Amino acid sequence: MKIIQVAGHANSGKTTFISTLIPVLKLRGRVGVIKHLGDHDYHLDEGKDTTIFFENGADISAGIDSCKSVVTLNSNDPDDLLLFFKNKGIDFAIIEGFKTRDFPKIIIGDLPSDTSALQNPSVDQVISSLSSFEDY
Repeated sequence: MKIIQVAGHANSGKTTFISTLIPVLKLRGRVGVIKHLGDHDYHLDEGKDTTIFFENGADISAGIDSCKSVVTLNSNDPDDLLLFFKNKGIDFAIIEGFKTRDFPKIIIGDLPSDTSALQNPSVDQVISSLSSFEDY
């Protein structure tokens, strides 16, 4: 599984870039995305069964509706999600944020980084540089 980290300042275009990259990567395999929520917490709906299970200590709480599954892991370690992705057969793990992680990064904007693999690339440049990114 390739780890493709995308970092940049807030509102630099990371999400837009990733949204463009996903369908191109999907032509080559399965894609998972980890989003660093930064300074805000993800809201779990109060009183819902999956929230109650999570609040009572379930390691994983999941819900399934007519078209998707939603999974909440009782962990805030991105390595736990990378392992989960790997075990689910994901070929490309895109990480948005986590600027201090040491993975080779795609930098969007002017964020200084010692681990920059590409800066403000096109999607085609990312595809042609996949060997620059770490395997998990």
